[in-house]
Amino acid sequence: MSPQNLEGISNRAQQELAKLALVHGYSSPEEYLEALACRSENIDKTLSEARSSSLTQKLTTDLGEIYQGNALSYTQTQQSGSIDLIMTSPPFGLVRKKTYGNEASEAYCDWFRPFALEFHRLLKDSGSLVIDIGGSWEKGKPVRSLYHFDLLIMLVKEYGFHLCLEHYWWNPSKLPSPAEWVNVRRVRPKDAVNTVWWLSKTPWPKSSNRRVIGEYSDSMKGLLKNGYKAKLRPSGHDISENFSKGGKGSIPPNLLAIANTESNSAYAKFCRENDIPIHPARFPAKLPEYFIRMLTEPGDKVFDPFSGSFMTARVSEELGRRWVGTELEPDYIAGGMARFSEDAPSVLPESGRSTKYEILAPCSLGNTDDVPLPLDGGQSRPKK
Repeated sequence: MSPQNLEGISNRAQQELAKLALVHGYSSPEEYLEALACRSENIDKTLSEARSSSLTQKLTTDLGEIYQGNALSYTQTQQSGSIDLIMTSPPFGLVRKKTYGNEASEAYCDWFRPFALEFHRLLKDSGSLVIDIGGSWEKGKPVRSLYHFDLLIMLVKEYGFHLCLEHYWWNPSKLPSPAEWVNVRRVRPKDAVNTVWWLSKTPWPKSSNRRVIGEYSDSMKGLLKNGYKAKLRPSGHDISENFSKGGKGSIPPNLLAIANTESNSAYAKFCRENDIPIHPARFPAKLPEYFIRMLTEPGDKVFDPFSGSFMTARVSEELGRRWVGTELEPDYIAGGMARFSEDAPSVLPESGRSTKYEILAPCSLGNTDDVPLPLDGGQSRPKK
């Protein structure tokens, strides 16, 4: 783009463009504007290609539908403001390509932009977008990628989403990883938490934490039984006598402790028995259940554009929500459809059942100062 393209733009506007260009890594406003134009063209091209791609309905129930094809092929057939909740786990921006089509970290935001545009259009003003997204590491270094933070900033700054509250899903059963940094060189703790971005189209999506209350802790049960004397806490919080009256249950924190034991599920068993690849990045039923209960009413419509094993779809079905799931890979659809067979068991635990997980405090084994710190920060592998 040549300099004359800035003609007619005020000096102040040009200065602001120059600042934006620097922030985004461009040497000039012209280069920045050219990149924006190229980005817009790529989005239009991606959406156009999706419109001409095949989209095949593979299964219907009284409440939902499974489609094989690009999610963007489906979204462009739908009216604006027709979805109450988009609950999904898109392919993660992992350094090593995995079998489920994850995008390279650097290109992740560019890849996601057409989806962001369509998701914002499809959501009702009262709707929410929930994205479960794992972290990534820079190749060959024990350093984290910022791609999932870049994605969040892009969704808010470029597409007008609002960050309602970040959540963190702790998987107590997750194996130590990445093995090179955790088990071999021992220079990082294990990565056991996924980030879950809860975003909305407006600052006021429909939601209620009363829908997702849990069992009180033993200490809280003791306070409710014995009463609590009102006083000012050291933190400055003024705890009134109403604190000891309690409610129907405990308001959950934004740290969600949910073990992922899907490897023992009926879905996994069906896939093994029928020689169908098991989707490698499944989340447990409790994760979509939490957001579906908190953010939607029975009869509302839930959409998972990257359905994988169709856990979001199955939970939506059991909770009486209308749903749509799209997936590109036929093998994953074949496995996911088993969740809707006549003899498929429920994926939700019995009402009233609660599971407790314990996080053990670190540094509980006494003085460990005799363990030497690697002088090179772990650059060299330990000798066997």
